Amino acid sequence: MATYHQIPDDEKGYELDLFCVPKHYEEDLDRVIIPHGLIMDRTERLARDIVRDMGGHHIVALCVLKGGYKFFADLLDYIKALNQNCDKSVPLTVDFIRLKSYCNVLIVEDIVETGRTMETLLSLLSECNPKMVKVVSLLVKRTPRSSGYRPDYMGFEVPDWFLVGYALDYNEYFRDLSHICILNEKAKVKYKV
Repeated sequence: MATYHQIPDDEKGYELDLFCVPKHYEEDLDRVIIPHGLIMDRTERLARDIVRDMGGHHIVALCVLKGGYKFFADLLDYIKALNQNCDKSVPLTVDFIRLKSYCNVLIVEDIVETGRTMETLLSLLSECNPKMVKVVSLLVKRTPRSSGYRPDYMGFEVPDWFLVGYALDYNEYFRDLSHICILNEKAKVKYKV
């Protein structure tokens, strides 16, 4: 069973002025919900769990672009550090959703909302006959629209909020924000395409 940090629906988060937030986004955000340091600590723990469970087997880490790139890079940095400093290591190669024949696959996703996209990807990937497929997602959203899908590894379970930052975007904006924040209603109109 996946361990994760659950953020309650009534979580107040943190005032923006407690953190370094790019000036051009200050009017667009309600509050910081997951500070960068907490993201990094959970990512390091996920790397340890993955090496513990999958160590010793060649793994293809598959990044789901675009939102997953930051989490993907940080997760792999932690896995590389563990490979250098632990008795158990993971031979690792990377790819970016280019389906081919894989041995063991670790799919790295930024957020699972309804779960339908991941279920479709897993179905497509099964046609390539990988020996094992595991999914790690930084965020899993609690939403009534959920199919019930849960990844093998989860960083945080979050309420049904519109979140941006740490490469999560709204129409390509906010990927350069270090913390995960709640987008305010004014910004949804401002950045709407």
